[in-house]
Parts: sequence; C-alpha cells; structure tokens
Amino acid sequence: MKKVFSSADETLDGVLKDGMTIAAGGFGLCGIPENLIAAIKSSGVKELTIASNNAGVDDFGLGLLLQDRQVKKMISSYVGENDLFMQQYLAGELEIEFNPQGTLAERLRAGGAGIPGFYTATGVGTKIAEGKETKEFDGKTYVLERGLRADLAIVKAWKGDAQGNLTYRKTAMNFNPECATAGKITIAEVEEIVPVGSLDKMQIHTPGVYVQRIFAANHEKRIEQRTTRAA
Repeated sequence: MKKVFSSADETLDGVLKDGMTIAAGGFGLCGIPENLIAAIKSSGVKELTIASNNAGVDDFGLGLLLQDRQVKKMISSYVGENDLFMQQYLAGELEIEFNPQGTLAERLRAGGAGIPGFYTATGVGTKIAEGKETKEFDGKTYVLERGLRADLAIVKAWKGDAQGNLTYRKTAMNFNPECATAGKITIAEVEEIVPVGSLDKMQIHTPGVYVQRIFAANHEKRIEQRTTRAA
C-alpha cells in the first residue's frame, strides 16, 4: 500500500467531502498541520465539523477555514486567540461544543482505542455536564463523555517513514498522537521522511498502522504570542 505522497493536495485527493468531521492536531500554532489546512481551504469543502483544541488565529491555521465559512461546528476547549471565531459564534453562524482540554484529549484517545465512552469528574456541576448522564463512584459524581471518532485526522510530525511511523518533537506532540488514532483516515505531514528502520523504536509516538498517507513539506512555524524582554 502506497503511503508516501508528494503534496498536501495529493494526499487529500478523494478524501474530502462536505459535512465531514476532521480531527486536527496541534495547540495554538504549535504542531499544526498547516499545509493540510491550507489545502482544505483551497478545496472549498464546507459544512465541516472540526475537533481541535482551538482554531488558530484569524489568518493562519484553522482560522483560514473560518474566513470562507467552511466550518459548521467546532469541538474545542479554547477560542480566545481568534476574533473571527468569536464573532461567528456570537452571531450564531458557528456552533461550538466546548470541552475541557483534558476531556477533549481523552475523547480522541478513547475514540482511537475503540472505547465508546468514559466517566470523568471534570465538568460536573457546570454547563459542560448539562444533558449528560452522571453516575456516582465511591461517593463522587462523574459525567459520561463519549469517545470521539473523525472521518479524517490531520496531524503534523517531525519525522516519519514510508510505513507511516511518526515521531513528534517536544511541544508539537500536543494532541497529534490522540488525533492520529481517532481518524478513520489519518494523513500526516512531516518535516522529513526518513528510511524505514532509522527511527528509534522507542521514539515512535504513532505507529504506522494508524497512518494511511504521509508527505513531507516546509513549515512556517509562526509564533502565536511573541514575548521579548530588554537585553
């Protein structure tokens, strides 16, 4: 099975459709599959549900998909850095399903592991728990959360090989491993494709069995909040 492709557009060929659910790795602008996001924007696909910690910023990352109103719903835990995100939500143009950050990560992990639901104490007694089943364990109340599966997962890794094995680098590991396992189809963009067998087996964070397509690309790696101090 061929897994290595030459570009984001080529990897997405025949995969995208209106109304699909996409799980996108990364946190803010760190470790995001920026080339795949740009290609999804160019495709014009719409009515998307996106599961991601946040939606990037107005002009980069997932914020690009909001510009042309390609996103119907966001499953996220944070919206504070994207004015367009907030504007569309407040105007009733964008549906948001808020998840505590750890809950979102666990929903993706559970979906990838074939676990349909789990109980967590996070969110009990808040709006997060409204309408959801609760249950007591050892005298403490927990809320039932559903595992999350996506039609497509898009992730960004540091290195990958032709079998789809992936290694993430430092903070860029955020949400990417969970998203990678949660996709029915998973596409990875990497900084470098290395020979099979050259990755340290103890540093393979996503085994290739979860990855259907992979390509190498250049990355802008923007800084979301640049903070400096006088020398």
